[in-house]
Amino acid sequence: MFDFLDSDWFNITLEIIFLILIVWDIKRYFETRKKEYIINIVLTIGFAYWALEPYYNSYIEWDEKQKEALISTCKNESNTTLCQCVDDAIFKNFSHQEYITLDKNSSEFKEFLKDAKEECTNPSWF
Repeated sequence: MFDFLDSDWFNITLEIIFLILIVWDIKRYFETRKKEYIINIVLTIGFAYWALEPYYNSYIEWDEKQKEALISTCKNESNTTLCQCVDDAIFKNFSHQEYITLDKNSSEFKEFLKDAKEECTNPSWF
């Protein structure tokens, strides 16, 4: 039901909204010099960090060498576009440490891979 929360466009939209709110509050602060706008700015930055940090946390934890190792195992397959899309889903949803300790034969991981492949082959925008 809430699959849109995992999309990159949702994250980009959130970032734009937070930036607009911050810029508007900065503009209003310089016009009125009211301290309420400083509180709004701090709260908006705090909420943006709280809302967006989980989405970027997994990207930061993967080193380029670790990504290349995962991608190189996939290059042997025939459909590299699908493989790259699935790798991106893995980078998004798991940190490197979680991926290493993850049971690759578990039903949850197989379900995740199935969903990722369906999402990658789905031609719709949503």
